[in-house]
Amino acid sequence: MIDLGSIRDYCLKKVGKITEGFPFDEEVLVFKVYGKIFLLTNINGIPLSVNLKCDAERAVELRERFSSITPAWHMNKKMWNTVEIDGTLKEKLVYELIDHSYDEVVKKLPKKVKDIIKK
Repeated sequence: MIDLGSIRDYCLKKVGKITEGFPFDEEVLVFKVYGKIFLLTNINGIPLSVNLKCDAERAVELRERFSSITPAWHMNKKMWNTVEIDGTLKEKLVYELIDHSYDEVVKKLPKKVKDIIKK
């Protein structure tokens, strides 16, 4: 079962300079890679949900396929989805979407940073 602790552990094991914090308020936990956000979650949200960056075309496809994936509130809705962790999505897909968000952010980082991550 996916919970906040398992998502936190998964994010912190990613390669690169991963940080976590509460830059907006005391409820929204943010994970960054080299200072760029790849996941946000409200620690008090019920059900648990995460905002994840996504390729624009894939974002639309996911929203059409899964009712628990919607455009992310307060984010660029073209490239960010809210993924509700309500048991309707397979755990494998949720972790795949976290990986995809991380990858989307990493590919926009400067080349010298990407080279560090690849080592």
